[in-house]
Amino acid sequence: MAVSRRMMLAGSMGAGAAVLARSASAAVAQPGQVERWGVLELAFDGPRTGNPFDDVTLSVRFSSDGRTIRVPGFYDGDGVYRVRFSPPETGRWQWTSESSAATMSGKSGSFECTAPSAGNHGPVRVAAGYHFAYADGTPFRQIGTTCYSWALQSEAKCAQTLATLKTAPFNKMRMLVFPNVESVATNPFVRTGPGPRDWDPARIDPAYFRRFEDRIRKLGDLGIEADVILFHPYDEKRGYSDMARADDERYLRYVIARFGAYRNLWWSMANEYDDVKSKTMADWDHLLQLLQAEDPHDRLRSIHQITTYYDNRKPWITHSSIQNGAAVLDDVRAQLHRSFGLKPVVFDEVCYEGNSKLRWGNLTGEQLVERFWWGLMGGTYVGHSETIDPERNADHSWLGQGGRLAGTSPPRLAFLRRIMEEGPAPGIEPIQTWWNYSIAGKEFEYYLHYFGSEQPTQWPVVLPGRKGQPMNAYRLDIIDTWNMTISPVDGLFRMQRHGDYDFHDPARPTVTLPGKPWLAVRLVKA
Repeated sequence: MAVSRRMMLAGSMGAGAAVLARSASAAVAQPGQVERWGVLELAFDGPRTGNPFDDVTLSVRFSSDGRTIRVPGFYDGDGVYRVRFSPPETGRWQWTSESSAATMSGKSGSFECTAPSAGNHGPVRVAAGYHFAYADGTPFRQIGTTCYSWALQSEAKCAQTLATLKTAPFNKMRMLVFPNVESVATNPFVRTGPGPRDWDPARIDPAYFRRFEDRIRKLGDLGIEADVILFHPYDEKRGYSDMARADDERYLRYVIARFGAYRNLWWSMANEYDDVKSKTMADWDHLLQLLQAEDPHDRLRSIHQITTYYDNRKPWITHSSIQNGAAVLDDVRAQLHRSFGLKPVVFDEVCYEGNSKLRWGNLTGEQLVERFWWGLMGGTYVGHSETIDPERNADHSWLGQGGRLAGTSPPRLAFLRRIMEEGPAPGIEPIQTWWNYSIAGKEFEYYLHYFGSEQPTQWPVVLPGRKGQPMNAYRLDIIDTWNMTISPVDGLFRMQRHGDYDFHDPARPTVTLPGKPWLAVRLVKA
């Protein structure tokens, strides 16, 4: 059978996107190209009858230089089936389709994967045990935010959120697939009646997910990672998180096939998983293992708790997503979390800057920024959100629906991101937290000391070190984390031995400080 008019190759997500033109009479698609870590799309004409989500299977095998990757397809409505692939390496790739529908099986073609364009650093991966970096090695310094149902709001509201993000410091956005607050889009599955639970889990609504993936792409265009939350406990009315296992699996396979090729995608299996009463720990283990096994692009995977920590040492978890505001009230507690999990830690919820009546939504900007700094000093990462609304309704704030930011923390988080990006790669490491130095960085090269709410007028310039270790000279900066200033101190601090465990400069044993809260000092090897 000749390839249909719908069978074409296309790329998306920025530069390198390719569309392969062909005549209606061509038997095979013509070779095209897509950049490394871009998105190549194959579209097929297939069955329209029955239930395409259960009755039809489709996958494509992509091969290059002895490597083969099987990528699942998905139904996009109107008889159209798609397969999306993000090539991990440059060079010539061949592909062959496999399907339970004869009309889509045995098709083949090829394309050229070119070098990535400027700004395309690839997907984010775990780096050096406790940090993140893009696939090309560029460090990823996480300054994330949460905006649960922004992707499900009106086009105007979504556009407003994206405009806000253009000038905001955030490089990761946590977002729900299923609605949790008042939204325009509320039906991921085909409706079967007027009641809130009248929907068919076996019939996915492609238009809903087409809308959602548009938001993922637009975040990618801004250089923002989309941390997609697959389940949550906040919608008892509709009950999307209470599906049977077979329905959960169908849904997961669909979003893996539909979203997985976008390089800015992260998976979060659930928000506050332990409050989803219809699922057991065994259920979550199963779903996470399925996600790991079925995702050919191997995107980052996490799960977020309310009270009961998931065991983040399990192999299908790539990093810890933690809710705990107390853990980032000092560096020691933050560091302990990564020591137990043995993976990168993102404190995605530490309470929010806002005016909410609820206890988790009324931090001051100063309090939220302080938690980011203590998280950094512990070698971890922290997440933002905002619950500022004239009616004190968190559902209508940035946290719930997006829109505009009104808080005082974002400019200070932009400043923090600058400090992080000027620091050692791939990230800041805690240094002897058990002796309460509150120092982090990279030993013998770069040190940060953070004072939090203290208001010191002097600081003894003492660094941990033992006999035989390098005693270097350092430049010192005084950092005002709230007023966003960096004040260099004249001269160098030339370290010498100071007892058995410390270094200092006997000629300059202390540095004078301005006696304000939210200060830090930075020492960089001269």
